[in-house]
Order: sequence, then structure tokens, then C-alpha cells
Amino acid sequence: MGPTGRCVVTPALVVAALCLDVILGEPRSLWTRVPHPAIIMGRAVGALDTRLNIGEHRKAKGIFAVVLLVLGAGLIGAALQSLGPFVSMICAAIMIAQRSLIDHVRAVAMGLRQSPKAGQQAVAMIVSRDVSASPPSSTARSAIESLSENFSDGVVAPAFWFAVAGLPGIAIYKMVNTADSMIGYLTPRHAAFGWAAARLDDLLNWIPARMTALLIAVSTNALGQWASIRQDAALHRSPNAGWPEAAMAYGLDIALAGPRSYHGTVQDLAWVHPDGRHDLTPGDIDAAILIVWKAWWAGVGVLLGFGVLIWVF
Repeated sequence: MGPTGRCVVTPALVVAALCLDVILGEPRSLWTRVPHPAIIMGRAVGALDTRLNIGEHRKAKGIFAVVLLVLGAGLIGAALQSLGPFVSMICAAIMIAQRSLIDHVRAVAMGLRQSPKAGQQAVAMIVSRDVSASPPSSTARSAIESLSENFSDGVVAPAFWFAVAGLPGIAIYKMVNTADSMIGYLTPRHAAFGWAAARLDDLLNWIPARMTALLIAVSTNALGQWASIRQDAALHRSPNAGWPEAAMAYGLDIALAGPRSYHGTVQDLAWVHPDGRHDLTPGDIDAAILIVWKAWWAGVGVLLGFGVLIWVF
């Protein structure tokens, strides 16, 4: 505890939260009895969407909604953090999703080894695109893209904001990320109201996305291709998602992104690393999972290194 009684977030505490998530994952016995924080956050976003996303001045109302969500998450995070480092570690671990991410993506590889339909059903749990007619190669590509992007959004970014701003930081990040996933779309209903959530999510993910790409590149010996990774990342429709996807594409020498269908409409999106192999298999999913584990360990190593430096100096 610091002199003011607040919990001091050290690199060791961030590592402890990361490890606790890997060990425990998301115990069904707990979350069938009480709502997961992500569910509570989703309900808060949904309630504001229902009450405020009507009539005129929807952009201003969306900004107001995000301010309320950020203040609420920050205050709750600060209150829980005041209970000490053990509570902070548990709460942070709940908001990190390495174990859950790996389990969901591995299920796609297992499904594809059974049948194309089983693979489609598994990948539909983690992506929003149309996959009902997806060939096995496209199913594998979708899983690897989701793994890359969500390693940034669900692991690196929460850990980063926990390290930077403690439990209020990770709580605010998860709230904004949840809001973006629900209302941050360029649809007639949410283009104006969800503008603030989408822009703030882009801002909060700017550093973590590039950190994720660096961790993946280091873990795959693709650091020498950083200029190409940076160039292809800029082709992605998202200012952040392209970074981990590009690093993974060059690390595995495969093509990611490209055309895909949303709500029955095919979008002709650019390929990331178009010269890479296009015919993907469940083995490529396994290889991507291994890379993410290597990147996870690299991140833990960096945190422990910082911890040693802080302790020594």
C-alpha cells in the first residue's frame, strides 16, 4: 500500500493477474451464479443505448453516455482498488482473457478436424462476419485473425492499462471496449451515438496494438520485416487491429484479412501480407496459438525485467 492508502500496481502484480487468468480461466461454477463484469458492463451500455439513442443530437448524447460509463467504471475500480492488492489482482485477472481466448480459438481447430460445419459453428462464437458458408481455409483465417486482434484487446491492452492506471484504468478500458463492441458501428442507428465509444476505443488501443505486434514479431523472428508489418497494418480498416494481424501474417507467412461477408454483403477488404500462403489449415491455427503463448511469455518477461530494475534502483 502506498502512503495514501491506495493500492500500488507493480509489475509483479500485473504478472500475478496474468498468471491467475491463465490458471483459472473463467470458472463456469462462479459465473453461472453471479453475472460476469462484462455482462454488467454490457447491461449498462445497453440501458444507455435504449434511453439516450433516440431523437436528435445523438452524437452529443453518445458522448454523454461514454462520459457516464467511464466515470462509473473508474469510480468502481478505485473503490475496489482501495481494498488492497489482493482484490486488485483478482479483479484484474477477471478482466484479462488469455485462457478464454485460447480455448475458443483451439475449439475452431478441433472443429475443423471433425468437419467444415463444426469449424463454422466454433468460429461463429468469436467473429461477427458471416461464416455459414465459409470454406475450411476461410474458417481457419477467421480464427487466426480473431486470435491476433483479441490477444491485443483482451490481454495486452487490459494488462497495459492495469499497469498504467491500476484497477480504474483496466475497468475504464474494458467498459469502453465493451461499448465499442456494442454501439461502435457505422450503422444508421449507431453511426452518431457510437462515435465517441469507437474513437475512445481506438485511442486506448493505439499503444497496446503496436505493443502486441512487437511481441508477436519478436516471438516469430519477424522483427526484420517490421517495415512491411507497419505498411500492411495501415491497409486494415481499423487503425489498430491491423497491427497484430500483420505481425501474425508475416510471422506465419500467411495471408490474412481480405474479402469477407457481413450481414449478407461481401466487403472487398485489402489483404494483409497478400504474398503469404492463402490455403490455411487447422495446423495454422495451432501454430498461431503457439505464437500467442510465446508472445504472452515475452510480455511477462518484460514485466519481470521492469520489476527487477525497479527493485534494484
